[in-house]
Amino acid sequence: MTSTTAAADRRIPAQHPFAAHLRRAAAAPAHRAWTPDDGPLPSLYISHGAPMLFEMTDWMTQLHGWARALPKPKAVLIVSAHWESAPLSLSSTRPSDLVYDFGGFDPMYHRMRYDTPAATELAAQVAKLMPDAEPVHEHRSRGLDHGAWVPLKIMYPDADIPVLQLSMPTHDPDRLMNLGRRLRALRESGVLVIGSGYMTHGLPFIDWNNLDKVPGWSSDFDNWAADALTRGAVDELADFRSRAPGMPYAHPTVEHFTPLFVTLGAATDPAAPPVTTIDGYALGLAKRSLQAA
Repeated sequence: MTSTTAAADRRIPAQHPFAAHLRRAAAAPAHRAWTPDDGPLPSLYISHGAPMLFEMTDWMTQLHGWARALPKPKAVLIVSAHWESAPLSLSSTRPSDLVYDFGGFDPMYHRMRYDTPAATELAAQVAKLMPDAEPVHEHRSRGLDHGAWVPLKIMYPDADIPVLQLSMPTHDPDRLMNLGRRLRALRESGVLVIGSGYMTHGLPFIDWNNLDKVPGWSSDFDNWAADALTRGAVDELADFRSRAPGMPYAHPTVEHFTPLFVTLGAATDPAAPPVTTIDGYALGLAKRSLQAA
């Protein structure tokens, strides 16, 4: 862990749930590194929550346990709901300030750091996979946004894996599937490809006075998506705007669902049923997260 990340983590109050998470993670056995004998890593879709995820012990434990169940990747490439940008772009290849793209939370979350090793090699790999007509641009001053660094800081708290964020240049499922297909080869070299969103994200429609209640639009959409994924019905998923129950309440805007198509495109067989690793609800929103082989 870099000195800046470690110093920032030491400022978290000892009684805070994330401080306890860090202590548990530090006590875990060494994480076995990926080798070619492991074969390609899966591609992941993660419901990433928000800074309040750092206060949810059960969810943090699920994310960290998931990461530990996989070999430790050589690098991570993540597409987040919170960077919608065309042309296709990469975050800085070197540690930089995080993007604190949220408000109304404890100031401590604006002091968190996640200074991972330089990702120059990964950037070169990604660039080679893009067609000449669609070069990828590096934003040298842009760090990771909370859709990337919040879940990764929980999954890989040592901050010792190179991380790059790739922008989401469109919400067209077919184009995102094609982008995922281009990234598929990265998995064979030990790179973890992640789409980071939220299976349901109807924040304007949450009953903030009854956060234990799961709205029907949230459970209906989640159950529909789970069924379509189990059946490998990629075309149905791609037509979610008109086919999915619970719309548009589950996704008033679609950027938290569409990273799923990068994940599916990066899979060896996009129609093969992925494995759900996390389900259930937080604040009434579906946490469903999955991995595709």
